[in-house]
Amino acid sequence: MQKLLVVEDDHAVRTTMVTCLELEGYSVDAVSSTREAIARLADQSYPIVISDIYLDERTGIDVLQSARRNNPSCAVILMSGRGSMETVMAATAGGAFEYLAKPFEMSQMVETIKRAELSFAAPEDDEAEPINDLPETEMIGSSSRMIEIYKTISRVAPTDATVLIEGETGTGKELIARMIHRNSRRSTQPFVPVDCGAIAPSLLESELFGTLKGAYTGADRDRMGVFEAANTGTVFLDEIGDIEHGFQLKLLRFLQEREVRPLGSSRAKKVDVRVIAATNRDMQKMVEEGKFREDLWYRLNVVRVLVPPLCERASDIPLLVSFFLKRYNERYHLDTRLADSGLKVLQEFSWPGNIRQLQHMMERLTILAPGNRIDADAVRQAIDQMDSRDGTTDSLADTEAEQIRRVMTATNGNKSRAAKILGIERKTLYRKLERMGL
Repeated sequence: MQKLLVVEDDHAVRTTMVTCLELEGYSVDAVSSTREAIARLADQSYPIVISDIYLDERTGIDVLQSARRNNPSCAVILMSGRGSMETVMAATAGGAFEYLAKPFEMSQMVETIKRAELSFAAPEDDEAEPINDLPETEMIGSSSRMIEIYKTISRVAPTDATVLIEGETGTGKELIARMIHRNSRRSTQPFVPVDCGAIAPSLLESELFGTLKGAYTGADRDRMGVFEAANTGTVFLDEIGDIEHGFQLKLLRFLQEREVRPLGSSRAKKVDVRVIAATNRDMQKMVEEGKFREDLWYRLNVVRVLVPPLCERASDIPLLVSFFLKRYNERYHLDTRLADSGLKVLQEFSWPGNIRQLQHMMERLTILAPGNRIDADAVRQAIDQMDSRDGTTDSLADTEAEQIRRVMTATNGNKSRAAKILGIERKTLYRKLERMGL
């Protein structure tokens, strides 16, 4: 059995880990700070190091770098209860063997250690470059499901592999696509999103491939397509499951040949673009039903990222709520606070609209919460009003009018933005404003 080094500042967690690992037959050294860890690593070579990320004035990334510097073959397992895209990227780029999200079962840790032991027979990788700064990102979440997504992004981003992102509406699929692009070699080149479901089927081909003047009635000039405009960059095809069956073959040929032929042209042009696609549909079921070409699905599904709905990562809600509250307090120059009771109700709600719905809810609550305090009653009232339609009872009319005035003031009279915050259609807001004499 190997001798391990455990670096954990929480006494209870450290004791539990040492006890469990010793029962598995391992000899364990345990320390509580990065200073102690780095000193131990300078004196002794450990084949496996297990370290928390957030320790003291330094982090587990410093432990990782020290371990790899003193023993390039050392397998470093990092763990954290506050995982984020930037910490996973730093751990992966720094050469960490694995990244575990707390809390985890000790059986998972033991399985990871055994995998590390088996890896010692594999050829050694070159020493990774030190990580000095952590990248900033809006991706938020420390649940195990999100950690796996961060790992996938960090591994696939440097490649040119085609990626298919699957998940419900509002789960953040475009944000994941942008993170892949931002961490790729194409990051300084265009990122062009295309909503395939919002473009008429008859226009999608010209939108993607371009059009020559005179190709059809009304084509009065040459028009460059998205693939050519995004040359050397990334094209994000959102709602790829909505494209017509007849156009699927043309898209398949593009993915195979990376050539575009504008409508009305007999000449093909080579382009160099990466394609990332996304859908909220069950693509495998569509293939089985003959609604989507199997060969195109295989071309798109080189790397699959499955984004969980918010109800399956409820542990991330406090992080998301804090992020949105800070954003909208700063945007609207407010000082709205969140009560524990309000957070509890937010965590218990199912969020069928996922992160997008939570974001709109937090914007609404930040502006409208009575006394600038988001408590349980404020959250319940906002949730009850989410599905409200035009019109209210007389007893609520004054309250609604005051809400509309506050939102219109906060948005500087932007009716589209105000309607979104209030959770109503824009035309409904117009009618209410007319009724109120505004």
